[in-house]
Amino acid sequence: MTVHTLDGHLARPIDIDACDACQAFWFDSNESPRLSPASTLRLFALIADALPRRTGSIGRVVKCPRCRSQLLDTQDMQRNTRFSYLRCPHGHGRFTTYFNFLREKDFIRPLSPAQLDTLRQHVRTVNCSNCGGPIDLSHGTSCGHCGSALSVLDMQQAEHVVEQLRRAAEPQPVDPALPLELARVRREIDAAFAGTHGTMSLWTDVSSIGLVGAGLSAVARLLKK
Repeated sequence: MTVHTLDGHLARPIDIDACDACQAFWFDSNESPRLSPASTLRLFALIADALPRRTGSIGRVVKCPRCRSQLLDTQDMQRNTRFSYLRCPHGHGRFTTYFNFLREKDFIRPLSPAQLDTLRQHVRTVNCSNCGGPIDLSHGTSCGHCGSALSVLDMQQAEHVVEQLRRAAEPQPVDPALPLELARVRREIDAAFAGTHGTMSLWTDVSSIGLVGAGLSAVARLLKK
């Protein structure tokens, strides 16, 4: 795992462990809720960069890096969104996939029936945003490996987090053009699904890194500017 030092609330640093090979974070107790909006956006870019480099998967038996106890599969809810993770039975922390981290932060929403129809018109197979397994759209819309339903990045929530960052002005004022650029990307994605905008690059990204990955890549490109 790679350690990333990020800002928490009240400017207290947090060390986050990330595994790009298996696309997951290790959070010590209460680290995830303490992330500042700026740190959440940094993890956005980190996840987007890591998506094409997935090389492994999470085994059935994952042990706590602190006490070596077997982690327990846990279901949780944030607002109206369900997400899951593997937690240490002794409270040392939890192992969360990138996909479930985005669900926890309310950045994921399901596709509408109309969006699913449009998706089928452009691609035949989509990689699961959670485990990376292929989803054959002619046979279903959920991953046969991990059970995750097809979802997309909620660009409106991304805009909301950027607005939080702008108000907090940490660690420095955000580019005033960023909210407008995010809104533009959201309109382009919505237009592509509505069939009124021929964004071939979007469908290329969807085929290679999945629906959530395509949205994340667009956000990451803006953040790097």
